Parts: sequence; C-alpha cells; structure tokens
Amino acid sequence: MRTVLRLGRLIGPYWKWMLLGVLVSFITLVANVGLMTLSGWFIAAMALAGLAGVSMNYFSPAATIRAFAIVRTVGRYAERLVTHEATFRILARLRVWFYEHLEPLAPARLQTFRSGDLLSRIRADIDTLDNLYLRILVPVTVGALGLAAAGIFLWRYDPRLALANLALLLAAGVAVPWLVTRLGREPGETQVRAGAELRAAAVDGLQGLAELTVFGAAEAHAERLDGVSRELTAAQSRMSRLSGLSQAALGLCANLAMWLVALIAIPLVGSGALQPPELAMLVLFALASFEAVMPLPQAFQMLGQTLAAARRIFEIVDARPQVAEPGEPAPYPAGYGLELTGVEMRYEPDAPPALSGLDLALPPGRRVAVVGATGSGKSTLVNLLLRFWDYQAGSIRFGGHDLRAYPGEALRRHFAVVSQGTHLFTTTLRENLRVADPEASDGAMEAALETAQLLEFVRTRAEGLDTWVGEAGLTLSGGQARRVAIARALLKDAPVLLLDEPTEGLDAPTEQALMEALYRLMEGRSVLLITHRLVGLERMDEILVLDRGRVVERGTHAGLLAAGGVYAGMHARLGE
Repeated sequence: MRTVLRLGRLIGPYWKWMLLGVLVSFITLVANVGLMTLSGWFIAAMALAGLAGVSMNYFSPAATIRAFAIVRTVGRYAERLVTHEATFRILARLRVWFYEHLEPLAPARLQTFRSGDLLSRIRADIDTLDNLYLRILVPVTVGALGLAAAGIFLWRYDPRLALANLALLLAAGVAVPWLVTRLGREPGETQVRAGAELRAAAVDGLQGLAELTVFGAAEAHAERLDGVSRELTAAQSRMSRLSGLSQAALGLCANLAMWLVALIAIPLVGSGALQPPELAMLVLFALASFEAVMPLPQAFQMLGQTLAAARRIFEIVDARPQVAEPGEPAPYPAGYGLELTGVEMRYEPDAPPALSGLDLALPPGRRVAVVGATGSGKSTLVNLLLRFWDYQAGSIRFGGHDLRAYPGEALRRHFAVVSQGTHLFTTTLRENLRVADPEASDGAMEAALETAQLLEFVRTRAEGLDTWVGEAGLTLSGGQARRVAIARALLKDAPVLLLDEPTEGLDAPTEQALMEALYRLMEGRSVLLITHRLVGLERMDEILVLDRGRVVERGTHAGLLAAGGVYAGMHARLGE
C-alpha cells in the first residue's frame, strides 16, 4: 500500500488529465451499454408492434441509438487520446523525477549497480509504471462507476434484478481479480525480476564478450542467459494462463447474469409488471454491463508487475548519496587555489586507505602532476576534488573555503576535466561541444577545435560542425575523441584544469600531438595532471609520486631524475 501511495503522490499533478480520461471512458461505457440495451428494446418493440398491427414512434429511439453509436465511436477515440496523453505526461514526469534522484548518486553509489540493471530500471521499469494509470486506475474507477450505475438502473425495475446482476458483477469484478492478484503476484514479480536480469546479463555479455571468449566463459554465460530466459518464459506462460482463465470466468459470470435476469424478469412480464420489450432490454443490459468489469482481472494481474517495478525504482531513489550536499548556498571563492592537508580517504570502512596523509598545494596558475602505478590513488584524488566521493580525514580547501561548503554542481563549474574515458553523445559534433557551453557560437567552437588540433579534420567533413559522431563517438578515433574533450574544456573556460590520464591508450605520435594541444589548454590555468605516463612532465612546476595512496617523492622533473629514486626508476623502465 505504501508503494501505491508513493506512486499516487508522483502522478498527482496530472489529476485533471487522469480525471478527464476516467470521465471519457465512463461515457464511452455508458454509450456502449446503452446502444446494446436500447437496440434490444427497439427491435423487440418493433416486432411486437408489427405483430399487433399498431403504430409506434420509432424516430426517437432510432435517433437515440444513432447518438449512442456516434458517442461510442468518438468516445473510443477520445478515450485513447486522453488516457494516452495522461500516460505520456506521467511517464515524462517519472523519467525526469528518476533522473533527478539518480544524478546525485553518480558515480559512487551507482557503482553497486550493473549497467544493464540500471538501463532496465531506467527504461523497462519506468515503462511498466504506465500500467498504474492506464491499466489499473482507469479500469478500476470506471468499473466501480459501472457497478453503481447498473445497480441503480435495474433497481428501478425490480430490486431482485439489481441484486442478482450485482452479485455476479461483484464475482467477476472483485472475486476473480482478487484471485488473479493472489495467483499472479509471484509470476508477475518473477517476470519483472527475470526480465531485468536477462537485460543486465545480455548487456554484460556484449560489453565483456572479448574477455568471455578469451577465458573460455562464453558458453557458461550463454547457459546462464538461457536459464534466465526459461524462467522468464515460464512466468509469462503462467500469466497468460491466468489471463485466459480469468476471461473465461468473466464470460461465465456474464452469461449466468443474463440467464438469471431472464428467469427473474419472465414472471414479471407475465404479471404485467414489465412490458415484453423490456425483457429483451434487461437481458441485454445484464450482458452488456459486464463490459465495466472485463478489464479488471488483467488490471489486478498487472498490479504485481507494476509494484515490483516501482519497488526497484524506489530502491535507487531511496539510496543516500555518498556525498552530502551542504544546506547553505555556495560561498564565493577568493581566488581558485586548491590546498590539501593530511587527506585520507577509504572506499569502505574496513578497506585500506586509497589516500593517506596527502598534502598538495595548487595555487592559481601552478601546474602539478601526480604520477604512480595503477591503483596508487591518482584517480581517487580527482574524485575527491569533484565531490564524487568524500574523504574521512584531513582538509581540502578551494578558494579559501572548505571543499564541503560547496554544492557539487557549484564546485564543478570551476573545473574543466579531460579524462581517459571521454564520453561522446550519439548526436552531432556541435551538440557534443555545447555540453560545455550551451550558448557557444560557431566561432567559439571553431576556435576551441583549432586549439585542440581538430579543426582541419572538421573542415574536411561536408557537414562541418553538424557531423554525426555516431553511437558514443564511434566514427571518431580515440585521439579525435580526446581532442573533442579538450575543445569542450576550452569552451568551458574554467580556472582549474583536471587531466586524468588524458593520453591513455594512444600511440606515441598521437600522444605527443595531444600533449601539445593540452599545453595550449593549460595556459593561464591551474593544472592537475594525473598520469602514469611520463611524457612532457618537464613542463610541470611540481611532480608528486604516489604509491599505495602515499606521497613517496615530490619535486621537479629534473630534480627527481637527479635524486635517482622511484620517479627515476619509472622513467628508466618506461624509456622516457
């Protein structure tokens, strides 16, 4: 119930659209029932009038029947138009709401979720929530209104007719859905879980296909996919059988109601309490009234899937961000200097420190490089400065204020980042550059591309800045993608530049060309270069050598080489 109430609060702002959808659906139901009911009366009355040789006014009922037919046709269209409009508005709100809660969890908290699982929650689980309004709330509300209307209509003729029809309507609209809900809860939840697991496993298999093949685990992974697929198919089969049985039960109740109403009404016709044409009308009304409850078993059958999907969404939404945002507005930085004193950071309370006793000063305009082997804590430093993770001891000050005094978004406005994992969106080059500055002009973008040594390539393309980069930048080489990242950093024009392994995975000529572009980017900025490559570090003002989270050496390139310590050994091994 708590899950339903939370969902209700989320979709509440669209109550007018939802109410309009229910109203149009109910009007359509009334028109459809009225069409069958009045048609039965009209045909019977015309037949009896013909047998008796008497005249009757057939213009009014014929016009009413035509009106019911028009309202039913228009109502069906309007019903789908309004209910789907409401559903799309709700889904749009849910997606934005979910993303707003997802963003503060990146990247720290989201690392506990597999990428395929996250994709499943963002797409499939959110899509499943459209059942709440379209396939649950609307049918249940219209069904309740239909039950009330049917009871009132039949009560006017005889209470026994109303009670008999109402009993079977309740059996079809309450008892059958209740039974379907109980029987469908487990397969519904299994269907959501197995579907999500199948999508996650498929994504994992595609992303790690090379590793699975190399280590001979591809067959085992395929068997796992097959097992999950069989589980999903079994759950879907159970749900399909439930759906078929529920529809059969509804059909049985509808026919029983029709016969029961006929049995009660025939003596009333014989006694003169009812006119003969009214017998056909009431019998057909009893049969048609079951249209109000026909969608209910499927609605309650989907309730388990919907609630399971909602719980998966709320599991992420309820997660607490790793970094707590300050309650006060961001302070105004007095300059853009960074100062780290005795910083210690652990990813888990019982894990060894990723950083321990780190001291680092980066005043405005200074260039500092942090080098070390993989796992020495270099990237952890970037995560701390961007407030993706929090530290447990020591202090970090930026612009004269504690780093924790800045909200993450406000702090990151002062940093331009070029990382080893450059992400390009599946759109044009222009739109990828505008990630850094949505208002950037074509001239500013071309100037940034020229500094990044990519403008010549862009000019060779017929579309220029409107060149489509492909899925995740597939049409660009690794070096070109990094240069797009440099151009974005130039467009952002932030005072502090963070370079996290910017030349990782590049060949030597591309690396040299990229470093030349980076040196242009460094002009006038404070620079923190994170790398295990020792290319061009002679231009750095200071170099820190990290080992297991601790600074083991610091100094200039020439000084560290002359000292013959760890840095000199790294330089000799790398042949640089």
